[in-house]
Order: sequence, then structure tokens, then C-alpha cells
Amino acid sequence: MGQHGAGQGVNGHSHNHFSPPEGESAQDALVRRIRFSIIWIIPIVSVLIAGFLVWRSFMDNGPEITVVFDTADGLTSGQTQVKNKSVVLGTVEGVSLTDDLRHVKVRIRMNKGTNDMLTDSGRFWVVRPRINGASITGLETLMSGAYIAFDPGLNKNGHPAGKRTTTFEGLEAPPGVRSDQPGRIYTLVAGNIGSIGQGAPVFFRDVDVGEVLGYTMPPGGRGPVMIQIFVREPYDHYLNTNSRFWNVSGVKVGFGAGGLKVQLQSLQALFSGGVAFGLPPVAESRLHPASEAPANTVFKLYDTHEDADNAGYRERVPLATYVMSSVKGLDVGSQVTMFGIQVGNVTSVKLDLSTNPGHPRVRIGMEVQPERVLSPAELRNNNLTDMFRTLVANGLRASTDSVSFLTGEGMISLNFIKNPAPATTSMEGPTLVIPSQAGGMGGIMDSLSTITSRLAAMPFEQIGTNANNLLAHADQTLVSPDVKQSLIGLRNSMQNLQALTHDLRNGMAPLSKRLPEMAQQLDQTLQNANRLLASYGGNSDFHRNLQSMVVQLGQTARSLRFLSDFLTNHPSALLSGR
Repeated sequence: MGQHGAGQGVNGHSHNHFSPPEGESAQDALVRRIRFSIIWIIPIVSVLIAGFLVWRSFMDNGPEITVVFDTADGLTSGQTQVKNKSVVLGTVEGVSLTDDLRHVKVRIRMNKGTNDMLTDSGRFWVVRPRINGASITGLETLMSGAYIAFDPGLNKNGHPAGKRTTTFEGLEAPPGVRSDQPGRIYTLVAGNIGSIGQGAPVFFRDVDVGEVLGYTMPPGGRGPVMIQIFVREPYDHYLNTNSRFWNVSGVKVGFGAGGLKVQLQSLQALFSGGVAFGLPPVAESRLHPASEAPANTVFKLYDTHEDADNAGYRERVPLATYVMSSVKGLDVGSQVTMFGIQVGNVTSVKLDLSTNPGHPRVRIGMEVQPERVLSPAELRNNNLTDMFRTLVANGLRASTDSVSFLTGEGMISLNFIKNPAPATTSMEGPTLVIPSQAGGMGGIMDSLSTITSRLAAMPFEQIGTNANNLLAHADQTLVSPDVKQSLIGLRNSMQNLQALTHDLRNGMAPLSKRLPEMAQQLDQTLQNANRLLASYGGNSDFHRNLQSMVVQLGQTARSLRFLSDFLTNHPSALLSGR
């Protein structure tokens, strides 16, 4: 009951709310708020830092580019860097194969500020250790690893040239010329490149002044090869339109007047080849002034320094000669000398079979360069073709000769011979044909061959037979009575001549009496000599000597008869003369 009464109100209704104790006032219920905890600062700050880093990374990163290489050797995603002058410009983000599986695509994230550098004139290549002839590059990558080098391709004003792009074709080898390196590019024309390769040095007075950039083969493989070279500044200003280039690859070995000669340009040229150029002679520069050679000028590449020097002579007299001896060792470019001084070069050596059938010969073409020996005034005042005609009339002949018996190298010598046979010149178009003379070893062999032929033609067997016959009959002839009688007659004649001399001293009368007797004795001697001559026949020296003696005795007898008759008719002539 009490509980029930306590739970009801005045009106008898029940109340389900709590009544405050007596003495306390009734208050409204309060809602408690959630408080901010300091621990929430850490994730908030982390989020802010991450967002800042993302924003900073986005702002610092440059564009993404793609470079296509043949191989990804040495490239690693996230590690390999792109550098220019050792400054990092980007990082490789990914490496993948192209769709045709022949190349690799390298995605590179460039740094901020590289947008203006990325033009179609830019070049990328992988720097790794390379050995090119005597040149070794990229050794620094042995420790740090390979990296991608970048050349932006600057113009003359120092700014990147070309249109902006994000796709590039990578180079497999470093370019020979950087865009920021001053100098000029030239082209050399050669029949073949020999041992010249990319990166080969270019020399000027033995100083390395440039390098070979590469070469271009002609279409179809026929024609000259085009070689591109780069000459650094200031050496490019030394080149003019008269400059000449020559090949200095390898080692040149030869024999000269001083013995064995070995010429080596440099160790690098020995392995990778090289080219060189020089200034034209002062005399040539005065005669033919030249201006400075601009970029992309085309020059001819000569095989040797001598060929380059020969090309500087503008005046040339074409000559030719025909020989019928060996021309072994003679080739195009061989020397043409006069008195040992080079005056030209051989231009052709050709076997001629059609001009005179059955009598083959060799035609040798030559070019004489009178500037080697004549002054400019002499060149202007002389007709060179007429001058050579005059020289031929005075005995000038062309002959083959040997430069060195050790090497077998040949040359043409223009020599003057003594008492020359009459010779004429002829013209074959603009070429003057001069006569030839056997010379050198060929001439010696021809002379020996002629002597041998003449010796072989001599009748040595018949000569031996005649000699044996002469010796067999000589004793019989000498002991024959005719010979004895002739000798007695000769002795009597000498005695008579002695008596004649004595009579001339003693007077006229004895002489006049003795002269007829002396003439008669001489006639008898002549008869004996004739019989002796008739008994010894044959065409021999003994026979000819006897015949000569008989003739002289006959003349003596006639003289004595004339003298006898004259003195008989004019005895006073001994005192007063004839």
C-alpha cells in the first residue's frame, strides 16, 4: 500500500521521473561535447608533408621523354642518370622492348627546367667503356656504371635549335662533335678509306686538330667515298681552298739515299688511321691566291704526302714514250727524273699490241711539271712543247731506270746521249711522243743479249780450223827456197841502198853507173817476192803483209828508174836542184 501510494501523484496518476532531493533546485540536463586530442596532429602533419612532397615533386619534375636504343646494355630503371657536362638532367624510369622487338624504349623523367633543351636537334647516347684504335673512353663508368649523355644541339647563339619533341633516336656511338665545341666540318673525297675509322685524328704539322666523324659509301658501292671530318677552332682558319689532305695511316717504310727510312705519324694513327693537311708553298700561294675555306668545303684525299705535293703543280706537259724492254717496278705515280732531279710522274703504263701487230711494245704516259725547275717568268716566256722538241733534237731520250735494287722500284730517266741517231717526235692528241733508249738493268741485259748473240754467230770452229792449217803450213812456207831467195834479194837490195848512199857522198859518176844495176836487182827481188806470194795462198795476215811488201818494192824500183833517168839527163840537179 505504502509503495503504491508513494508512486502515485496527487490526482492518483503515477510519475516515472526522478524527483530531486529536498533542498536542491531542479536543473536542465547538459549534453557533453567530444574534445580534440593532440595525438591527431601526427597524421595530419604527415598528410600535409606528403602532399607537399607530391606537389614539390610534380613541380620539380620535367617532361617524360622516350629514347630508342638498339640495346639496353648498362641501363637500369631508377638508377641510370642522364647527364650533360656531369650535371644530372634526368633519371631512367623504365626500359621496355619496342613492338617489333628490335629495339628498346627507355622512358626518362627529365628534371625541371629542361623543357627548352628537348628539341629535335638533341642527341642521346650511352657512355660506357669503349676502345677505338688507340683511344679509350668511358673509363669512369667502370665504377659508377653507365649513364646517358645528352647534347642539346646548340646553335651559334648558344640556344637549342629545332622544334620541341619528346621522342628521340639514340646514338650507338658518341658523336664526334659537340654542339658547344667551335670548329667546322669538311668533306674529303677518296677512292678508299684504308684504315681510317670513326674517331681517327686529323693532324696539322703533327698537332692533333680534329677527328674523323664518319664516312658515307656511294650509292651502289661505285664511286668515291665521302669522309666527314671536324677541325677545331682556331685551326679551321688555316684551311684555304688550295689546302690538300693526305692519308697518314699505318707505317711507311722505304729505302732512300740515306738508307732505310721508317715514318710514323703517331701511335693513334697506327691503330685507327688518320689524315693530315698542310699549308701550300709560299710560291704557289703567290701565284694562285686562295681564300679561307668555309664549312662543308669538299677536298680530295691523297694517298701520300708526295701525291699531295705533286697536285700543287698547275702547269703540266703530257709526254709519252714507247719501249720494248721490261718495265717491271714501274707503276702509276713513279718518278720522272732529269739528271737525278724529279720533274714529273708516270701517269700510265700500258701494253700496246694493236699498233704494230707482231711487235708488241709498252706505252708509258708521263706528266712533266715544269714548275719544279722553272721560274714563273720562264714558264710565261717558253712554249713547253717546243722546248721538249728542241731537247729531243739535242739528244734527249727516255729510258727506264731503277730507283733501288733492293725494292725493285722503277722510274723514267730523261737523259742526253752522245752522238744520237736522228730521231723525231710526234703528237698523239695533246701528248708529245719522244723517242726512248734502253737503260737501267733492261738496257744492260739488252746489251749483254746483243753481245751474246754476236759471239754465238762467230765461226769459232772455222777459225780454229784455219789456225791449225796456218800453223801446219807456216814452217813449210818459211823454209821454202822462194822465201830464202826473197830474203837474199832483200839483203842485196839493202846493200845496194847502202852503197847508193855512199856513192851520193862520193860523186855523181859512180851513182849513175850503179843505178841501172840496182833497178835490175830490185826487179829480180820483185819477181822472187811474187813467186813467194803465189806459193802461199789464202786470206791471212802473212799473205797480206807479203803483198804489201811487194807493192812497196815495186814503187821503190820505179822510183830508182826515174831517178836514174833523171840524173842521166840532168847531172847538175845534184848541185842546183830540180
